[in-house]
Amino acid sequence: MTFLLKHLNVPVIGYSLPAEKDSLFERAERRGAITEVFADIRDYESLEEFIDHHKPSTIIHMAAQPLVLKSYESPRETFDVNVMGTVNVLDIAFKRDFVKAIIVVTTDKVYRNDNSGRAFVETDPLEGKDPYSASKVGTEAVVAAWQQISKVSGGPKVVSVRAGNVIGGGDFAENRIIPDLIRGVISGEPVEIRNPNSTRPWQHVLDPLFGYLVIVEQCLQGLEYSHFNIGPMSESLNVAELTQIGSTIFKDLVLNTKQKNLGMNIEATTLDLDASLVCESFGWQPKWTQEEAIFKTFTWWYSYLNDSKNVMQLCDAEVLEFLRTRT
Repeated sequence: MTFLLKHLNVPVIGYSLPAEKDSLFERAERRGAITEVFADIRDYESLEEFIDHHKPSTIIHMAAQPLVLKSYESPRETFDVNVMGTVNVLDIAFKRDFVKAIIVVTTDKVYRNDNSGRAFVETDPLEGKDPYSASKVGTEAVVAAWQQISKVSGGPKVVSVRAGNVIGGGDFAENRIIPDLIRGVISGEPVEIRNPNSTRPWQHVLDPLFGYLVIVEQCLQGLEYSHFNIGPMSESLNVAELTQIGSTIFKDLVLNTKQKNLGMNIEATTLDLDASLVCESFGWQPKWTQEEAIFKTFTWWYSYLNDSKNVMQLCDAEVLEFLRTRT
């Protein structure tokens, strides 16, 4: 997002935990690139001081514990960060008249999923199966409460956005399929695939980020909607199809597709989003197909690992390519 806003000449400030080892932030040497504070979203006083000092007109709230398997290990922390962290952001923002719009990023996993394969729409019932998705359903409940506060007492426009599985070069988080595959390439070890037949709405990170900015713009102009799906326009691909694309780029990638016990009955088998509302309302649609998004993610990593390309140059080039037909 900060790369994208830089190329759009939009000033941005950042509040987050310190970057983790091997993160894109560290690889791209982003420390100090924007005005930023490293603190916990659960630290009400620090967050309040930060907002009061910088007086943002718009807040895009992404801070979260975003990993399903980690949520089983640390369920209390997951709920504390995802639910109470959002409460802190909204409670502080609603007390400041300079904040005009708040975008809260949740997930495509908030919907009640019976694995029927039907694409979810914004009005479908919400239900979390695992601690992560349940915490994000809690986040949606927080958003709905503050939307009601805004109607009754006034306040900034609050919208939740539910994005599909976001991928892109530089992501190195644990227990995510492409980072796991890249670690396998680096180590030369076989990569075990938890659920090769599971489908996900894959999308390149720049597509939902641009969608968030489109929605921010609409919020500032009096947007009436409260929730938006942001996802690909085609039916979800499965994990095996994703790995096949990766294998065309990394010929030495070794896969073990024997289904592991880890992950069975933990993550949904099918997941698909219907993003018609944002497409029909504002004309947004993804620039890249799922296949293109997957291909670009793997080629980003190939350029980084084999062509000695600078991370910042890789990201800048990708953002510029993306924006050529978007603005």
